[in-house]
Amino acid sequence: MDTASPAAPRRVAIACQGGGSHTAFTAGVLMRLLASHDPTRHELVGLSGTSGGAVCALLTWDGLRRGGPELARDALDGFWADNAATAVADRLANAWTVWASTLTNLVATPPLSPYDSFGAVVGRRRFRRMLDRRVDFAGIGVDDAGALPMLLVGAVDVLSGEFAAFNSRRDRITAEVILASAAVPGLFRAVHVDGGTYWDGKFSQNPPVRELLDVQPDEIWVIQVNPRRRSTVPQTVVEIADRRNELAGNLSLHQELYFIEQVNRLIENDLLRPTSRYTPTTVRVIELTRTRTSRSLGASSKLNRDPAFIRELLDHGRQRADAFLTALRVGEA
Repeated sequence: MDTASPAAPRRVAIACQGGGSHTAFTAGVLMRLLASHDPTRHELVGLSGTSGGAVCALLTWDGLRRGGPELARDALDGFWADNAATAVADRLANAWTVWASTLTNLVATPPLSPYDSFGAVVGRRRFRRMLDRRVDFAGIGVDDAGALPMLLVGAVDVLSGEFAAFNSRRDRITAEVILASAAVPGLFRAVHVDGGTYWDGKFSQNPPVRELLDVQPDEIWVIQVNPRRRSTVPQTVVEIADRRNELAGNLSLHQELYFIEQVNRLIENDLLRPTSRYTPTTVRVIELTRTRTSRSLGASSKLNRDPAFIRELLDHGRQRADAFLTALRVGEA
């Protein structure tokens, strides 16, 4: 008779790269992972994110905190439904925003502060209302007991240049923390949090990864929205700006993953003993790939809230998650 104990579930942390509207893809991935979650196979021990990735990580984490995977899926779905530009006036404003963003790559713009513009003020208020509608910030405290998966939110201190990873086990995750992580310099003012002044985490850790080692994950699943490779050399001003934006978004991610690779190599060569902090960790990447519509993805489309565009990214995220889970099951069989 086989008396062997069943294998313990693999400890998994999920890291969500930032990228504006492109992180609707991230939401699609997370919704499918939540719907397919099998606690006997995988235990979620950590979530991290920056900018739009931080929003998706927060919605997932808060939904799990309040009741479970179904609430988390509803929060993700509801947030992106709220974010889509459906009203006529909203559609016109969205078209103008995307067009104006493209225009800044083509012509010189006056050296004026963008923060007092009508669009910036309205956009910030709207973003805050969407967060408050979907997240119970009043019910969030510091999880110093570690009862929930650890949540990390990336940002950078504008004045000191220091990276910040707000940690749910040390810091209270407030709306201001998320606004700070999503404070794109050309769109939103820097956000004050606990004595610091913060900008979008794209400039620091996009997303935070190395701190996830604190929860001893067996695997880290990275949801990546910026493509690693391009098939052609950028030629036009817009193409150059798009590729520059992608490379900037991936730079910190590659540095984070390189750190994980180095730790794994040191452990493999017996130069670093597995400890409570450093254990071998498998990294898997779920990447946004080019689809018929998303071939035109670029820096400007990260501001695009067109409902059809958002819907396609959500669907593509679900499809990529399905392919990822299928490959994972085959590999674990």
